[in-house]
This record gives sequence, structure tokens and C-alpha cells, in this order.
Amino acid sequence: MFTLLNKYRPETTAAKKQRVKEAAAAAAAQSAPPERAVHQVKFGLKHVTSLIEEKKAKLVLIACDVDPIELVIWMPALCRKMQVPFMIVKDKARLGALVHQKTAAVVCLTGVNKADEGQLDILKNLALEKYNNNTELTKKWGGGVMGLKTQAKLKKRAEQLAIEEAKKKASLK
Repeated sequence: MFTLLNKYRPETTAAKKQRVKEAAAAAAAQSAPPERAVHQVKFGLKHVTSLIEEKKAKLVLIACDVDPIELVIWMPALCRKMQVPFMIVKDKARLGALVHQKTAAVVCLTGVNKADEGQLDILKNLALEKYNNNTELTKKWGGGVMGLKTQAKLKKRAEQLAIEEAKKKASLK
């Protein structure tokens, strides 16, 4: 997974300065400016959230050691709702290293080149199987069986309603 993401790392500040200089020189010489990478790893909680909501994210990686955990605890539910594959990875520092930061809570891929489509499909299928569609993670508690006291209350209430209905029918005749 990280070998695929390393191919789509965003450019560093030094590389961006160099690209801007080349673009300015190309504009002065009236030639075509150098193109920047189309597909990159996107990072940042708000940015990734908006990409998930727009269904532009192809694969989302969430760090397991985010502190406070409330920052990302809702993200798997959002990914399931929007049917975006997600994975939980071991270290936020590894995600940060991908994007030239100290740490990153979440990163995502919005697309890959044709050569890497197969590898992305394998990762997406693995994420869907292991995290998105895993019923153990979305376990529903309780079996829908009410307790004895609640069953007795409901039975008593139903009997009282039946008695009232019988009185109404008797008074209408």
C-alpha cells in the first residue's frame, strides 16, 4: 500500500518553487509550462472529508493513533455511508512522512495512473472486505427482545386498550 502511495506523494516546497520558476520562465518565453502531477495523495481532515462527501476519494487511510480519537472516530461511518473504501493503518507518522509532514491523521487517493489501476483495485477490494463490509465492526447489540417488565407493561396496556375499545363499541350500539 505504501509503495503505491509513495508514487503519488505531493511535491515538496523546494520542488514547487522550482516548478513555479520554470512556469514563469516558460511564460516569458511563450512556451508550454511544465505540467504538474495530476494524481496526488491528499491529506488534512477537512480536505479528505470533503473529498469523501463528494465521492472523489478512491481509497482513504486513517491512522489508529490519533489523539484525541474523536477527530477521526466518525470517519469510518462516513466512508461506509458514501461507499468509499477505507483502511486503518498503524502510525500517523507514516502517513505524515508520505505528505512531507510530521504527522497526518488521514490521507486519501483520488485517482491513479493507468499502470497502477490493478494495484488500486486490489487494495480497494481488500479495504471493502476487511473494513467497509465487515459485520463484526458494525455489530448491533441486543436481539430486539424486551425485558420481562417491559413485556408485562405492554401486555397490560394492550388489555386496557382492548377494554376501552369494547366500551366504545358498547356505547355506540
